[in-house]
Amino acid sequence: MTVEDTTINVSGRAPSDNYNVVVGHGLLSRLAPILGERVHRVLVIHPRALRTTGDTVREDLAGSGLTAVTAEIPDAEEGKHIQVASFCWQVLGQNDFTRSDAIVAVGGGAVTDLAGFVAATWLRGIKVVHMPTTLLGMVDAAVGGKTGINTAEGKNLVGSFHPPAGVLADLDTLGTLPRNELLSGMAEVVKCGFISDPEILEAIEADPAAVQDPSNPVVRDLVERAIAVKAGVVSNDLRESGMREMLNYGHTLGHAIELAERYQWRHGAAVSIGMVFAAELARMVGRLDDTVVDRHHSILKSLTLPVTYRRDRWPTLLDGMRRDKKARGDLLRFVVLDDLAKPGVLDVPDTSLLFAAYQEIAA
Repeated sequence: MTVEDTTINVSGRAPSDNYNVVVGHGLLSRLAPILGERVHRVLVIHPRALRTTGDTVREDLAGSGLTAVTAEIPDAEEGKHIQVASFCWQVLGQNDFTRSDAIVAVGGGAVTDLAGFVAATWLRGIKVVHMPTTLLGMVDAAVGGKTGINTAEGKNLVGSFHPPAGVLADLDTLGTLPRNELLSGMAEVVKCGFISDPEILEAIEADPAAVQDPSNPVVRDLVERAIAVKAGVVSNDLRESGMREMLNYGHTLGHAIELAERYQWRHGAAVSIGMVFAAELARMVGRLDDTVVDRHHSILKSLTLPVTYRRDRWPTLLDGMRRDKKARGDLLRFVVLDDLAKPGVLDVPDTSLLFAAYQEIAA
């Protein structure tokens, strides 16, 4: 039986902020129509590991009558640097890209972040379509219009808001993912469960093994649920001026861990620890009960995601968190839960409270 594609709309205040996220199988044929008739040139940005896929996309676009070129960038977080963005700008300039042309991002979250940033900055903004090939990219990075690159001082400190023209989440690509990559993306799915949709948590608890099999229908359901959570939040707050901040649950400590590990850790693994830390912090100040905190531990462990981090790294992590985008002056700001699907914000002026919470996850 053929399952229809699912379309999830992301809306905004301006018509240019509106786009669709399509979830399904074999979605390449949908790409050219999203780009539209005005586009004549397309730059396909892909990582080294997806050279064959990038070439396939380029050939398909050429077959549709478009002038398509590729830009191969380093894999994973190594691709999110200003030197890589400069290389892409060079390719755009050498091929005479105008404001009516477009970029297509093929790859995981690092690729969509970088490609979105390049699109946002070339001629002050050209069209971009994301084709995420990882679970993390589908449920997080490709949806929402956030773009960014990393610096020595931290992750995503340089970036912009630039909504895509569309997102094609082709579930066929999940079948080729290494297990650890799939589980890394599942951490962001779990996050959506805790901040908004507890049915996600129930599905994982019912059969943790099933959600680790990309061919299992439950994975598609989780992908669609997680995208729907993010789409709903982004539609109400594109530029993170209010409720969108809740999508950063687990990310304050998570980004500090990534920085401490020089981006050699998978994003989802770091966010997993960050969520447990945020839960312990909320429990310590009396905002979250033991049941929900313990549920963080049990669900993440069932997915073999980490829930502890090195005790001796606290000074480094504290320094990293002070550089977080959510910090306000001397106040460190954390997204915490008051209950399932009830996120809020906690401003922490006293780092001794953070240290005490960290002892609960330190190993």
